[in-house]
Amino acid sequence: MSEHPYRLAVIIASTREGRFAPVIANWFSRHAETHAHIDLDVIDLDTVRPYELRYGSEEFESFAKRIDEADAFVVITPEYNHSFPAPLKHAIDLLHRQWQAKPVGFVSYGGISGGLRAVEQLRLVFAELHATTVRETVSFALSGNLFDEAGSLHDPAPATQAADTLLHQLTWWAVTLREARATRPYGG
Repeated sequence: MSEHPYRLAVIIASTREGRFAPVIANWFSRHAETHAHIDLDVIDLDTVRPYELRYGSEEFESFAKRIDEADAFVVITPEYNHSFPAPLKHAIDLLHRQWQAKPVGFVSYGGISGGLRAVEQLRLVFAELHATTVRETVSFALSGNLFDEAGSLHDPAPATQAADTLLHQLTWWAVTLREARATRPYGG
């Protein structure tokens, strides 16, 4: 473990009105903040509005800088029609070098599949960008039934254990790849 915290960007993919994403994102962010070696940056695509970003604009540069400064990512994504949200694809496609040689983890939610079909497609997208996806995920099947009105899980143990496993894997990759990029810049 490095003595320096690493920057973890949590990307909230859903921009739909009435979305469940903030419940999942708040739960995961609160949990990630209990890991002292993580410096958290929550990037909500509903606020970023990727379709409105124009190259060279202040908003575009701000988004690019946040992605560039991240050592690792966790994408919080729902599954829409067996895939992930279009605004997420657009946000990913706006950049290239900023994603390279960095690890990506996933927290997914949705119907019976828990968003895992969206995650499988995202693995292909990030592989094309030379990013490394970690094996473990946190998945919430029928997510609306799992949380109470305050955004707390009825049974937190399974999700907490999955989140810890995801964060341990992500931490290893984040620190290792950060050190590697500092020693030898990635040339992908």
